[in-house]
Amino acid sequence: MSALDGLHGRYVLGRRVRVLAHRLSRLVPAGADVLDVGSGDGEVAHALMLERPDVRAEGLDVLVRSGARIPVRHFDGRTIPAAGRSVGTVLLIDVMHHADDPAALLREAGRVARDAVVVKDHLADGFLAVPTLRFMDRVGNARHGVRLPYRYLRRPEWEAAIAGAGLRIDAWEERLGLYPAPATWLFDRGLHFVARLVPSAGR
Repeated sequence: MSALDGLHGRYVLGRRVRVLAHRLSRLVPAGADVLDVGSGDGEVAHALMLERPDVRAEGLDVLVRSGARIPVRHFDGRTIPAAGRSVGTVLLIDVMHHADDPAALLREAGRVARDAVVVKDHLADGFLAVPTLRFMDRVGNARHGVRLPYRYLRRPEWEAAIAGAGLRIDAWEERLGLYPAPATWLFDRGLHFVARLVPSAGR
């Protein structure tokens, strides 16, 4: 482990989990059965359940890690193994930019979700946004063997993908405060969002 990895683990990961769990707790519907697609170690979903005891979560991932905090099943990264509208809420937490086709994965989430799709991901808008996001991705994921295709979307591309998935934006938040100062000035600055997407009328 490099010194940079050590700093990331000590000062970033714990805060990120806490902040994300709190943000998600306000977006996940009451009593939701949650499918966390790209769940990784399951820490975020586990923290969400601690904050929201009415929620139950299981995960899917292309890399099933030993010791994950929630039950995790393997999937191929493209097709979610669930029937249409069979899952209350689908979580996509920092996973879509790792997908071969982010819009297709969002369509899959929209297909299986009955109530909502909750997304946390990046915005590739603004000065040096993409180089900054690539750096964060390498630090956070390379050591776990996660593929890094760096498929970041700009806001108009997100809006098109959301509409194409038969979803609409019900809530959208930016500047999430994931990082402590002074890192927040470089790594938060409008590069992140969390959103609750719900089925469009007539879907």
